[in-house]
Amino acid sequence: MLPGVSAHRPVTARPPQTYDHNADLAACARGDQAALNRLYQQESRFLLGVALRIVRDRALAEDVLHDAFVAIWTKAGSFDPARGNGRGWMCSIVRHGALDLMRSRQRHVDVDDGTLEHLQDAEAGVAPDMTDAFALRASLGRLDECLARLDVAKRNCVLFAYLDGCTHVEIAERLQAPLGSVKAWIRRGVASLKECLA
Repeated sequence: MLPGVSAHRPVTARPPQTYDHNADLAACARGDQAALNRLYQQESRFLLGVALRIVRDRALAEDVLHDAFVAIWTKAGSFDPARGNGRGWMCSIVRHGALDLMRSRQRHVDVDDGTLEHLQDAEAGVAPDMTDAFALRASLGRLDECLARLDVAKRNCVLFAYLDGCTHVEIAERLQAPLGSVKAWIRRGVASLKECLA
């Protein structure tokens, strides 16, 4: 037995301290830079992970995180705790920033002179792998359009599930929505995407 621990009295763990994201976002809206620093210290590792799962490149994810914290600082006054928790709001800023970055990179294709000549020579199907790459880019553009047509709840559920790899339970917690609703939104969202892409 450990010294000072009674055999008759159970040892109880102290409950973990909960961090008040909402209070620090309100403080940021008032211009409190220390509050922004606390938010960064509390959430930067998690939010970097969110960005990294989407952009798949550490340097790009760090850029997304930096831009997200600038947006958090400048838009903190628009955060409405009645519409969700502060952590979820911050996560959505990072996620949207990462998705916007990926969309802009899909639209921008650098082609050097050698590649351009190769593409011009490949009109008869000499380079099917390159043709497939361009077809993929076109279909990704269509996917963006189809995602934009979904209502917010369905779109967020689909993105959380398929981009962030969240379970249904995790999505329900993030959105503070019933588990059954989340499952239905994912099912209907995927069905709508298939119909739109057909």
